[in-house]
Formats: sequence, structure tokens, C-alpha cells
Amino acid sequence: MFKNKRLMEFILTITQQLKLDPLAGYHAIELLQRFMVRRLTDLLSTPSPEGAAAAEPESCEDAVFDKLKDKFHLIVFSCVQLASKLLLHSHIIDNNTAVGFLHSVGHTASKQTLLESELMVLKGLEFRLNALNPLTYVEILLEVLGHNEPSIPVERLHPLCRHVLQFVSLQRAAVYHSLLVRTTRCASPSTEQRERFVTVTEDCMLLGVGVIAVATFILYVKNWEQVVEELSHITGISTRSISDFAHVALTHIVTTA
Repeated sequence: MFKNKRLMEFILTITQQLKLDPLAGYHAIELLQRFMVRRLTDLLSTPSPEGAAAAEPESCEDAVFDKLKDKFHLIVFSCVQLASKLLLHSHIIDNNTAVGFLHSVGHTASKQTLLESELMVLKGLEFRLNALNPLTYVEILLEVLGHNEPSIPVERLHPLCRHVLQFVSLQRAAVYHSLLVRTTRCASPSTEQRERFVTVTEDCMLLGVGVIAVATFILYVKNWEQVVEELSHITGISTRSISDFAHVALTHIVTTA
């Protein structure tokens, strides 16, 4: 729910406008996903006050979303702000910058409100902020690939990998649907197949090797099989799975170009 195209594009755009490392954007997305799932679970499991059901015809889910919608822009920004503080080499968003940026996009918030929002997110995550994100996987895999295969110019692959990852992230629903169809060989996968496939959509390792395979195919097609085999050796993911992901992603890149 919280990794849809519009929301991810919004967070990545904030990251770019504030001149943060892209890692901060992807980390913020992971923090937001974890926080919102926990927050919604807590709110939906909280019993409604007696008489509330009769007074409010809306569903419990509607009431919960109404409670959050006015704060949602602050929650998103707090996740970006927290992510920026986790990267020691990156620019950190202080509260003066935060207030100014929110004002520039039509939202008014005091420094106190920002602090309270940040604390709410921290508490909701139980102060556990070390969630790995897809870009971290890509960069670690590139380092290992460069060490194992010095002939592969990973320094040139790196910037293209970032573009490929952004494309796949923003086209997430379409790309993974195509991958589901390709792996199941079924144009209309069953509910059971879709449920089992959820773990694939959350597999950052598969996403990482797939992104590198796509970038390699674009820049160094002659080395593509060598890179795919080495990525398979590093991660234990089959060459077929890597190839399937790369084929699907490349198809979407070509058709949307």
C-alpha cells in the first residue's frame, strides 16, 4: 500500500529537491512502510468507544484513515528527515530547512510540530531505524561483484543501476505483475499464486541482482552472462530467476521509452 508509484515518486522527489543522497529516499520509503503498517494495525485493533458505532456510520477503516490523513504529509517528511540523519556522509535536514520546505509546498508546520511528528515515528518504530533498502543491496552487490570480477567496470554500472532501480521502483506494480505472469506461465494467476508471490515482491536481494543485470545488459551486453553467473554465485539466486527479472524489467523500459 505504501510503495505505490505516486507516494514513492513523491518521496524521491523530496530527496532530490533537498539534495539528499538517494539512499535517504529509499530508506525513508522503508521506514514509512514499517511505521504505517504498525500504526494502522494498532489503530484498527483498538476497540471503538461505546456508542461510536451508532454515531458514526463510516467504517472502522474509514475512521482510522480520517485520523491519519491530516498528519500524513508530516509522517512522510519525518521519515525523510530521520533517514537523512542516518547517513553520516549526507546532508541532514534541520528543522529550519524542514519548516521552509514544507511551507514552499503548501504546508504549514511549526518546529514543535515537526519534533512531535518525528518522535511519533520513532516511537512507532520502537527506535529501530536500521532497515535495509534496495539501493543498499545494489551497492553492496556491486562492491562484491567488482572484487570478484575486476574486469567488470562496476564504477560505470553504478550510476545506471540507480536509474534502473528508480524506474523499477516507480513501475513496481506493473513490473512485478509481469514477473508473476512470466514465472507462473499464467495470464491470470490465481489468488493462491498471488499470495505466494508476495515474498518475491519484498525480496531486496532479487531486486538488487535484477537491477545490476539490467544495467549490465544495457552497457556491457557481452559480459552479461558472466555477470549473471557471478551474481548467482554471490547470492544463491538462480540464473533463471535473475534472467527472468531482467527480461521483464528491460521489456518495460523499452515499452515505456
